[in-house]
Amino acid sequence: MNLLFIGDVVGKGGREAVKRLVPELRREFNCSFVVVNAENSAAGNGITGSVASDLLKCADVLTLGDHTWDQKGFDAEIRNLDRIIRPANYSKRQPGRGVGVFRNPASGEVAVISLVGKVFMKDSAYDPFETVDEVLAALPPAVNTILVDFHAEATSEKEAMGYYLDGRVTAVIGTHTHVQTADGCVLPGGTAYLSDAGMVGAARSVLGREVDAVLHKFTTGMPVRFPVEENGPIRLCGAVVGYDSATGRAKSITAISREVTL
Repeated sequence: MNLLFIGDVVGKGGREAVKRLVPELRREFNCSFVVVNAENSAAGNGITGSVASDLLKCADVLTLGDHTWDQKGFDAEIRNLDRIIRPANYSKRQPGRGVGVFRNPASGEVAVISLVGKVFMKDSAYDPFETVDEVLAALPPAVNTILVDFHAEATSEKEAMGYYLDGRVTAVIGTHTHVQTADGCVLPGGTAYLSDAGMVGAARSVLGREVDAVLHKFTTGMPVRFPVEENGPIRLCGAVVGYDSATGRAKSITAISREVTL
């Protein structure tokens, strides 16, 4: 069986690229389940209920990250969106949930877990290692296909999580840095790992933002807004995980990248 994971979706252009390309990628790689990280999908910061509903027309599950609450009112909207997973290591008093078990029509149940890192990230999250142990212990024993979206800055923390979960989950895929890495592999215990899936955003941009604005910040040190770059081709990045549905162990992981002109 194959799972398709799509990296951080940035702005309207990213959303349109997902809607156009994901159905094609499903067919090309024979993927029966699609997870999309959508935490930057609403104007480049956070997500709204309407944006989520739009993306869920082609994705099975949406994961979030450190920008989960950037859009006003989403804390109320998420209560009615059962296919969105926010970081599990946020306070239990926050709305939404950090793990979900979903029906994959081709291979039974799939658990999706979202976590945020601690290194160089906001201090409001709890320990992701301790949290993931608690989450895994609470999953039904029959669920053996488990995908973890680890939304973190430091590659060291991401790699550590990969080895920590090796043999216990199907895949650990990193998000947040928006640049696809070339270290995809299947770890010794049968867990697929990739430090960062990349983003869905403008091919000519700095992490999906307008180049000139980012250069102004770096060269002058002055505060400046970083508008989302919506012009030019949009690059979609992600990964396909091949796995054994009977055991949940990964067989392969392949990074993918496609461009589309909208």
